[in-house]
Amino acid sequence: MGFVLAAAGSAIGLGNLWKFPYITLENHGGAFVLVYLAAIAVVGAPIMAAEILLGRKSRRNAVGAFALLGAGKPGGVVWTAIGYLGVTTGFIVLSYYSVVAGWTLRYIVLAFSGALGGLAHHPGALESFFGGFLADPWAQILCHTLFMGATVGVVFLGVGKGIERAAKLLMPLLFMILVVLAGYVATTPGFGRAVGFLFRPTFADLTAGGVLEALGHSFFTLSLGMGAMLTYGSYMRRRDSIPRAVLTICFLDTFIAIMACVIMFSIIFSFDFEVSKSSTILFTTIPVIFYKLPGGAMISGLFYLLVAFAALSSTISILEVVSSYAIDELGWGRRRAALTTGAAIWVFGFLSALSVGGVDALSKINPIGRASTAGVFGTLDYLASNWFLPVGGLFIALFAGWILTAAESRDELEEGNGPLAGSFGAWRFLIRFAAPAAVGAIIVSVILGAEYQ
Repeated sequence: MGFVLAAAGSAIGLGNLWKFPYITLENHGGAFVLVYLAAIAVVGAPIMAAEILLGRKSRRNAVGAFALLGAGKPGGVVWTAIGYLGVTTGFIVLSYYSVVAGWTLRYIVLAFSGALGGLAHHPGALESFFGGFLADPWAQILCHTLFMGATVGVVFLGVGKGIERAAKLLMPLLFMILVVLAGYVATTPGFGRAVGFLFRPTFADLTAGGVLEALGHSFFTLSLGMGAMLTYGSYMRRRDSIPRAVLTICFLDTFIAIMACVIMFSIIFSFDFEVSKSSTILFTTIPVIFYKLPGGAMISGLFYLLVAFAALSSTISILEVVSSYAIDELGWGRRRAALTTGAAIWVFGFLSALSVGGVDALSKINPIGRASTAGVFGTLDYLASNWFLPVGGLFIALFAGWILTAAESRDELEEGNGPLAGSFGAWRFLIRFAAPAAVGAIIVSVILGAEYQ
């Protein structure tokens, strides 16, 4: 349970509560959601199983796993490089992810203090406030510092006392808040319309770009491609089942994303609110709608707590990718690794914290994986989301499907699970052909300049 909650926490983050509702709204719901669910089954789950398999089989970090398992096999040096790519990606992603996650801390304080309500009741006030907030370098650095501090603190305590204990606390709280919010929106007039929008497919509204976006998000939402699941897999007990863990994690991740849509769309549709196409709606549009409802202050406070908990569970896993490299490959102790790598990421994050301000950046900022090159922040996000993660995921699939033998994969997947029979053949087909083809299509779309995200 500790492993499943920690891995689910890694997968559940801003992508579930922010990006998925936004792109689902952009792509007209129903049919897009159906394609996304299919993509989770065909792309996300097989690659996640591959990552966890590699981690548990090697008992090493991303670099060590590829070095050990790839030794003596074709392209050995290339595979080790993919491990280094994963660690580098984790370092970069956490440097700007913690900046965005820090914004939730500011909004939690605003919500529970009552100040957010004052802003939400004045047209345009929230947009002006948010623009000024982004332009304030000290506010950005403070929020980034607080979030990185919490992340380092958990990883510093270790796998059992830190990561697992945090997961067992954060995830139940996250689900509790989600259930409260879902129960509340079920009483709103827009609830039925929101459910219909999500689950009544109209394939005429689905575009080729929407299909690519569903494929892309199915991959990114599960924290694949940088070794997070591989690292957590290295701590997994041999008596536990990888297939069952993967199915549980994918279900929890998808459930949270769907519930986030139900909550946000029920409120939006209750007032026929015109939602801005900006990806900053979480901080500029949603609060306005919250405060049109009874108990808006409490609902908004709970919502931003939910987002903060989800973000923290993800930042913990990303820092663990980098820290575990220092522990395994450099021989550092846990505390030294957590403090040193965390401090390095914190300092590097200043570049992102100081580049998000200004009206221009506000209009272009895409901190959830969309193609953008607005300043250092946007450039790092663009490189990580559109290049490093897909390339890492592609090579993980190729390694598990074509470099590991069928016997090696089967033995690891059946350990703690029992015979897989035909399901192993299905997984092997997906990891060798379907998943690489899908991730390859994402990479090709980036090369051709298509905005799949």
